[in-house]
Amino acid sequence: MVEDVSKKRLGRGLAALIGEIDQPASAQTAPTVSADRFVPIEHVSRNPRNPRRSFDPADLEDLSRSIRQHGIVQPVMVRTGDVGRYEIIAGERRWRAAQMAGLVEIPVIVRDVDDKTALEIAIVENVQRADLNALEEAQGYEQLIAQYGYTQNDLGEVIGKSRSHVANSLRLLKLPDEVRNMLAEGALSAGHARAIVSTSDPIGLAKLIADRGLSVRDAERLAQKDADQSSKPQGLDTKPASQSATKDADTVALERSLSDVLGLNVALVHKGQGGQIRIDYKSLEQLDEICRLLGGK
Repeated sequence: MVEDVSKKRLGRGLAALIGEIDQPASAQTAPTVSADRFVPIEHVSRNPRNPRRSFDPADLEDLSRSIRQHGIVQPVMVRTGDVGRYEIIAGERRWRAAQMAGLVEIPVIVRDVDDKTALEIAIVENVQRADLNALEEAQGYEQLIAQYGYTQNDLGEVIGKSRSHVANSLRLLKLPDEVRNMLAEGALSAGHARAIVSTSDPIGLAKLIADRGLSVRDAERLAQKDADQSSKPQGLDTKPASQSATKDADTVALERSLSDVLGLNVALVHKGQGGQIRIDYKSLEQLDEICRLLGGK
């Protein structure tokens, strides 16, 4: 109970810190949060543990033009480092754009936090702003789990996401490097990547999806086709393939409807007045979701 309360307090504390720098503000309005101080920009350095790795050059250029005209509207959150030095907790994009704009000093909010909290804040801030691509988000989660012993449930509470969201994000790290690069570059969406992560040929399917501009639903159909070809049901339907393929239209429509609801392949086998229903899953996370739906929780 004490541990649960501590987690909730940590989550609220992080939300409060992020709230200080996440207030929307237009270029014409004054900053919603006063800076603690202005510091020389060369005394500020990036956080090497920041989960965000990619910064779009065009976006940085747009922001730098705004900064040249209006200055930095929202201060950069930092923590103290060596004497006279500061390390960014949140706001690396603003810091980079300020360098491009030629600023000598930048406004900062100074917070005294440890490595773990700094990483948590960086992840939460970027997730709230949707600044991380799906792969960066997953790598940030993995870093917190590996370095600080978080469970998926703990992490979900801290960052304000469900356990299943964390689990699905982490699954992306199982993809081959080539597919992960396509995801990071935007050639694939997170939905595409999640659909093919457990297939027999994720690289081939990723290229097919990107080349043809297929939707996520198309990717899910390809993945299901791959699953059907690579595994055969055992103990459910022993009819020859030609006989099984002659299901009536109502059965096929019901299978399709159930598959759409669950996001998984569903097969119905009629035997007289009864029959069997088969739901294929390819991960423990999918099994958890099935149990949750069947249990009504």
